[in-house]
Amino acid sequence: MTNPVVAIVGRPNVGKSTIFNRIVGERISIVEDVPGVTRDRIYSSAEWLNHQFYLIDTGGIDIGDEPLLVQIRQQAEIAIDEADVIIFMTNGRDGVTAADEEVAKILHRSNKPVVLAVNKIDNPEMRDLIYDFYVLGFGDPYPISGSHGTGLGDLLDAVVRHFPKRSQEEYEEDVIKFCLIGRPNVGKSSLVNAILGEERVIVSDIAGTTRDAVDTTFVREGQEYVIIDTAGMRKRGKIYESTEKYSVLRALKAIERSDVVLVVLNAEEGIIEQDKKIAGYAHEAGRGVIIVVNKWDAIEKDDKTLIEFERKIRDHFPFLDYAPILFVSAKTKQRLHKLLPLVRMVSENHALRVQTNVLNEVIMDAVAMNPTPTHNGRRLKIYYMTQVAVKPPTFVVFVNDPELMHFSYERFLENRIRDAFGFEGTPIKIIARPRK
Repeated sequence: MTNPVVAIVGRPNVGKSTIFNRIVGERISIVEDVPGVTRDRIYSSAEWLNHQFYLIDTGGIDIGDEPLLVQIRQQAEIAIDEADVIIFMTNGRDGVTAADEEVAKILHRSNKPVVLAVNKIDNPEMRDLIYDFYVLGFGDPYPISGSHGTGLGDLLDAVVRHFPKRSQEEYEEDVIKFCLIGRPNVGKSSLVNAILGEERVIVSDIAGTTRDAVDTTFVREGQEYVIIDTAGMRKRGKIYESTEKYSVLRALKAIERSDVVLVVLNAEEGIIEQDKKIAGYAHEAGRGVIIVVNKWDAIEKDDKTLIEFERKIRDHFPFLDYAPILFVSAKTKQRLHKLLPLVRMVSENHALRVQTNVLNEVIMDAVAMNPTPTHNGRRLKIYYMTQVAVKPPTFVVFVNDPELMHFSYERFLENRIRDAFGFEGTPIKIIARPRK
């Protein structure tokens, strides 16, 4: 099942980013404060009345040097392609402008549900300003204030009413679902074709629940797999290929439906900031991760090349230190035979459950080896730990005071758990709670 996507569309300076930040709240910042993940987000998780959804801020989509009106149009078209519901943002103080009318025309053609928001209605005396906006043809305008946060509840109530009904996941529990993500031109399509072409045992091509994606089901050595195409992977056109930020939008829904995510890098071009951002989404989503370096055949190598490239990956992706790295070539099939066994291993680790008594033996040994920290004269006491979830493996550790659990000691416990049980390729979550 995929969460609905809501896009905020409108001309510049109507307050799109302010409203985006208001709706997503603290979710816009990385959950784990680790170096190496870019924090400028145009796509984030949000929640309203137990409805979880993704929110796009089209103001953050950088089209380039196009004229302003063309940029607005292209940003709106990107949002329309992605969104289930669109928030059309206007500025009550400016009235209806020609640019507003241009966006309205595009949205009317989209046949997508549109909720009209009139921003900068900062006090009740300004509410009369909304009436001019009926002319745009989207029904009742919703007065809101980005600076004060007022009116957002009514706006979001209207948005969630348009959410599509949830469909059940169509695959059995033991089917391994994985996707390939990465910026344009890293070779995702070539890798997909190489994986499927090599197997030649495709069971079926069925339309996935992700828009513009095709799920390809196949079997290898008795294990059923599904490759989930990143949405829009087959799209062509200037809008999509000219904005690398769009690759993040395409990746997120595929990540959500996957057990394992293959973060694809281009060996010829090396690592750029966009790679880190895309990989950060996979990590935050709690999916199993494999870093795949494609086009390895295309670079000159000596006996240090692989080691140096691996070191660069570890330096640039410190938050993915658990992820295995595989150097491949879709063109020559180099090391491709190792890919699916690695996907299977990571998927098994992602779903691995550890018995409580065995887990606590490891934790008590760890505490004996490295005593718990103290803060202001108080020492952290660990009573016991239990695993409460899988996909990703999630552990609750019961302590005297969660505030005494320093990040560095939590990291130490995670490393001891990994030493004892493996968990290669999957993130681990540790939650400290007071013992009642």
